[in-house]
Amino acid sequence: MDHAAVLALFDRDMREGARPDGPDALAERAGGVVRQVSSALGWNGVVWSDLDEASADAAIAAQIAHFSGLGREFEWKLYGHDFPVDLGQRLRGAGFTSEPEETLMIGEAAALNLDAEPPKGINILSVTDRAGVDLVAEVHEKAFGTDGSRLRHQLLAQLTADPDTVVAVVALAGDTPVSAARMELVPGTRFAGLWGGGTVEGWRGRGIYRALVAHRARAAVDRGYRYLQVDAMSTSRPILERLGFQPLTTTTPYVYTP
Repeated sequence: MDHAAVLALFDRDMREGARPDGPDALAERAGGVVRQVSSALGWNGVVWSDLDEASADAAIAAQIAHFSGLGREFEWKLYGHDFPVDLGQRLRGAGFTSEPEETLMIGEAAALNLDAEPPKGINILSVTDRAGVDLVAEVHEKAFGTDGSRLRHQLLAQLTADPDTVVAVVALAGDTPVSAARMELVPGTRFAGLWGGGTVEGWRGRGIYRALVAHRARAAVDRGYRYLQVDAMSTSRPILERLGFQPLTTTTPYVYTP
């Protein structure tokens, strides 16, 4: 894979040309940034910017004013190759809080190791209705220790309004949900994004996460997507590398609360 060419394609299609991630969201360009504006239960933030030392501070102030006017917490999704090089420092100086750095990893879907199957006793269920969404949210809350209301709202809205843009799965041990994940499909691009992969403590280290990645990768291939993209935490990066994903850059969420 040509890392520079794929990263440039990712920037063009998935960031500068970003589509809204749900029926209640809007993607719009405002000066040197592309942002998504959604409801309070949706994701609000900046996905792309084309800034320099002269324009960065004014652009940051404009986004703070815009989202604060809406009463929305928002995220500035900063990538390791974004300019200016001190953009992260400028965001912190403006009142943003940085969250842990992740690695942007991309793999050619058809070239990945897709033979991973769930361990014995684990069944993978496709999520298509409210009951399935509740199971995904339950896993999210247990695995990450955070409220699942936003995920529940977003996933149910996507499955209801545009089911072809999302694939969601939950792993069951008997009737107990122990792991879950979703895949965002972006029509008109070559990218599908893997999100939300989490496994409940006590079930980790058994190959369930790996099986859910392989399951979604096969679904992406079936739907004609060439690349899979993941914002990987340090715990999942080694698993993804064994499956054939490659690191291209870093990404760090910077969060601003009005």
